[in-house]
Amino acid sequence: MIWKYIFGRPIETGAVVMGVPEGPQDLPDIPGLKIQEQQEGVKLSCRMESSDVVYGLGEQMRGIDKRGFTYISDALDDAVHTEDRHSLYGGHNFLILGRREQPSFGIFVDDPGRVVFDVGETEMDQMVITAGSDCVVYLVGGESLKDIAKQFRRLIGRSYIPPKWAFGYQQSRWGYLNEEDVREVVQKHHAQGIPLDAVYLDIDYMEDYKDFTVDKERFPDLPGLVKEMKGRGVHLVPIIDAGVKIEEGYPVYEEGVAEGYFCKDEDGKDFVGAVWPGKVHFPDVLNTKAREWFGGKYRGLMEQGIDGFWNDMNEPAIFYSEKNMEKVMDEILSMRGKNLDLHAFFHMKDLLLGLSNNPEDHKSFYHDMDGVRVRHDRVHNIYGYHMTRAAAEAFEKIAPDKRTLLFSRSSYIGMHRYGGIWTGDNKSWWSHLLLSIQQMPALNMCGILYTGCDVGGFGGDTSEDLLLRWLGAALFTPLMRNHAALGTRRQEVYQFGHVDLFRAFIRIRYGLLPYIYSEYMKAVFQDEMYFRPLAFDYPEDVHAPRVEDQVLVGESVMMAPVYTQNATGRYVYLPEGMMLVRMRALGDRVCEVLEKGHHYVDMALDEVVFFVRKGHALPLAVLDDDIRSTADMRDLSYEWIRFGDGPVEYVFYDDDGISREYVPQDRWEHVVI
Repeated sequence: MIWKYIFGRPIETGAVVMGVPEGPQDLPDIPGLKIQEQQEGVKLSCRMESSDVVYGLGEQMRGIDKRGFTYISDALDDAVHTEDRHSLYGGHNFLILGRREQPSFGIFVDDPGRVVFDVGETEMDQMVITAGSDCVVYLVGGESLKDIAKQFRRLIGRSYIPPKWAFGYQQSRWGYLNEEDVREVVQKHHAQGIPLDAVYLDIDYMEDYKDFTVDKERFPDLPGLVKEMKGRGVHLVPIIDAGVKIEEGYPVYEEGVAEGYFCKDEDGKDFVGAVWPGKVHFPDVLNTKAREWFGGKYRGLMEQGIDGFWNDMNEPAIFYSEKNMEKVMDEILSMRGKNLDLHAFFHMKDLLLGLSNNPEDHKSFYHDMDGVRVRHDRVHNIYGYHMTRAAAEAFEKIAPDKRTLLFSRSSYIGMHRYGGIWTGDNKSWWSHLLLSIQQMPALNMCGILYTGCDVGGFGGDTSEDLLLRWLGAALFTPLMRNHAALGTRRQEVYQFGHVDLFRAFIRIRYGLLPYIYSEYMKAVFQDEMYFRPLAFDYPEDVHAPRVEDQVLVGESVMMAPVYTQNATGRYVYLPEGMMLVRMRALGDRVCEVLEKGHHYVDMALDEVVFFVRKGHALPLAVLDDDIRSTADMRDLSYEWIRFGDGPVEYVFYDDDGISREYVPQDRWEHVVI
């Protein structure tokens, strides 16, 4: 059951695709729930019992249970993901209050502006959500946590499906400067027998950081390079940023100005911000014509053979705005020659630090939403979503019969229909390894299935043991991309001494791809979650809601990776008897049945460990030694990992991996093992 309440004059975000009538006027029978219209906006409050658990909010900090902190949906370019941060890159305004004593329910606040979720920080037993005056609130009831999530997924529509090669191992780095760097990455992976499906082109491939351009000195023959790489089973995936450089003679800039396709300042002039190329304009992707124009610009790279993109800096990130920079510089210059005391010095410092992503900048430019002028801060959280929508809608025209890889940094609920996300600029910290596990179920609740983190960490210097553990933890994430920042230690897996271990782990990933792909596609077509907290499948288990470092993956697997430096094992809670699978290589596995309860499990650095649920099975591809990518995975034979007292059935999904013709559910293969 879904209840819908409209306040003020909401902006249509495109998050919801299923029609829901408004009302009823009275709230459903949820003890302690109140919704009030106040001067500062709509306030929703609910008392929480000590046993209640709060799930969701998509890409956010902290654990699976969101109690005890305040989270703010206010998309932010912030590379320092520490516990005191209240916002990350997206706005995912859906949560489920899981209750033991009362029925559980979900809340979705459809407001593209700033929304605050105080989940028991101010008052430990009180959840308070504050949105703007113009919003829609949906309350979602259901028989269970899984049922509530499923109903919400139906409300917001089917999730994006990438090409099958996008589930293979992928390598990226800010700093692959030219064609030879790309060739070296591919050659060194293949020379070590390490499968690879994609290499990413960060901002280095562009001419002066201009969108949809290619530096002809560094990449003199991009179509030839794309063809060469595809011959090796590797796809090139370039970055596209939100800011369009202000430069005479640059066609994208000149067209956008001529047609009025850029966001405007309060005086009606094109708003000037700054990102990588310096001063830029931002395409007004909330306008239908501008969105179609910007999406059409992807065609030039696709005609050179590109079939995957990642959209970045699309909160949008703003290093500084032209007007704010002038104001700050005037004030700082006025301090020259003065004796700056404590307060004056820190004020000067704050002025400089406040140049980037300043909330006041969000109030200084406007969108033309098809004839309606809207200030940016009111729709800030849907900008990245609509940039990705622009690309996806263009792909429908440019390549209507094939799938194109597409994911974004910033997003809002609804973007999941057009692409996936990666979780942004994490660090090479053990705490971020754990965070990457905890974010997955919450993102799946919001429909974002194609997701993963920067394996090994983007910022900072990774270590060999951290990267090994991270690969083990990322074994089942649909997006498995090793990505690092300029100036950090090189973290391609062949850079380390124990390359044999990295090869074994990545080959295990490829062996598991039939299961990963099957479970992903079932999650898409059945509105399920690919990753789930334990309590979603074990609602009667009193311990399951408190487990913060284990997740269920698909129907058969539970993962419980090591995320602590120098640990040789970890404690694991089993809500039922499960089979532990210990793998050092595809052909080297040991299985052991463990009873329900608490266990300490040894997990050496050179092995992958996961658990198979009773009555379930998973396929494992038998791979040739010389497999280079998913392109080599044809006419496969399978081994089966199963746990059960009798025959076990597994529903298997497969297709050609590239076309948009999907296998109907009544034709999925039912395998009995």
